[in-house]
Amino acid sequence: MVVDDHPMWRDGVARDLTDAGYTVVAAVGEGAQAVRIGPSVRPDVVVLDLQLPDLSGVEVIRGLVAAVPQVRVLVLSASGEQQDVLDAVKAGAAGYLLKSAAREEFLDAVRRTAEGDAVFTAGLAGLVLGEYRRLAAAPGDGPDAPRLSERETEVLRLVAKGLTYRQIAERLTLSHRTVQNHVQNTLGKLQLHNRVELVRYAIEQGLDD
Repeated sequence: MVVDDHPMWRDGVARDLTDAGYTVVAAVGEGAQAVRIGPSVRPDVVVLDLQLPDLSGVEVIRGLVAAVPQVRVLVLSASGEQQDVLDAVKAGAAGYLLKSAAREEFLDAVRRTAEGDAVFTAGLAGLVLGEYRRLAAAPGDGPDAPRLSERETEVLRLVAKGLTYRQIAERLTLSHRTVQNHVQNTLGKLQLHNRVELVRYAIEQGLDD
């Protein structure tokens, strides 16, 4: 799904995706419309402009992630401002690409986003990782720091290694639902929003070793 309020840009992005073999299930110009139709069209990837006339990009990301949990949001924005990037990622965006990117770079970013990678325009990745290093240091500080159970830590370690929930369930002899519950509990304790953030946190903590 493509979400951009500029018709020519929106149509151009949709056309490039179609020409590359992707199915564009929707192309809309408003954030509220994107969130509303998300559950019915169920996109795997949403290419989202942050500057929309009705809702902020952060609101749209949160709404889409809540409405379609499996969705991966790739922000395509003219803004490379630090706060815009961090706010988008914290809201649940899987990647952030500047509109100055070449067509091939954009299509490669869509492919990698669909495959589960966190994709960023060169220069922005370091910014995001630096922020997560800072956040990763926080849980160990103070008496109110969140504490993960032994099982939650074990599941988190396997998530960091790239295992799917089903693979983790088989390895730990748990049900798929139990693994999902552990992940959701861990996200809540660490105040993270999705698996991408969870993996970054785990890597920063050295749990992927």
